[in-house]
Amino acid sequence: MHEGITVVLKAEQLGSVFGFPITNSLLMAWVVMVFLIGGAYFFGRSLKMVPGKLQAGVEWTFEGALAYMTEVLESEVLARRFFPLVASIFLFVAVINEIEFFPGVGSLGLWHASEFLPILRAPTTDLNFTLALAMIAFFTIEITGIATLGFFKYARKYVNLKSPIGFAVGLIELVSNLGRLVSFSFRLFGNIFAGEVLVLVAIYFMPYVLPAPLMGFEMFIGLVQALVFAMLTLFFIKLAIAETAH
Repeated sequence: MHEGITVVLKAEQLGSVFGFPITNSLLMAWVVMVFLIGGAYFFGRSLKMVPGKLQAGVEWTFEGALAYMTEVLESEVLARRFFPLVASIFLFVAVINEIEFFPGVGSLGLWHASEFLPILRAPTTDLNFTLALAMIAFFTIEITGIATLGFFKYARKYVNLKSPIGFAVGLIELVSNLGRLVSFSFRLFGNIFAGEVLVLVAIYFMPYVLPAPLMGFEMFIGLVQALVFAMLTLFFIKLAIAETAH
């Protein structure tokens, strides 16, 4: 046991199943998935033709989001097709970021070889999780562009042999496109992990003054980061299906 602030960058492994490591961040991701799926199931069973305040509020939010996506993608068909993905990303990341500061997350755990292993850890503070989420968004964007424009037409966005300038611009676009994996994953991971460390520092140095307002601020940042990830996915889908001028 050691005193002071302990910051662990890597998610702790709690065990393994058939050789597959089970980390505390993965366990919390499962908990959030069960929570969202269960909430959707029970909410769906309670839907009424004459909606109450909660149902009306949820419907109004979803209709507004769908209308915005229709405006961005300039197609209601595409908006309805990608709405489940964009909405799921936002809800999943938002709930994870909000539950991060709930009692028990990071504080309940087991002692193993004089080290404390928390049972639950916010998946967005695990780079493996944010990278996996970034890969889902990235491949969805690329497959959408190819399916909408065709392989060769989509490839011409990045390979232009008509002129040296066009070739250089296409190469820059290709590198920028591949860089989305890094920007997607590190933006979410960096913001949430830095917020968690900031709260730990506040708890250590000023436990009766700073933690509560900082937690409230970080919960707001968590919502913003969930929205940013979802919106970037939407905007990159729009760029992927846009035709080039050449």
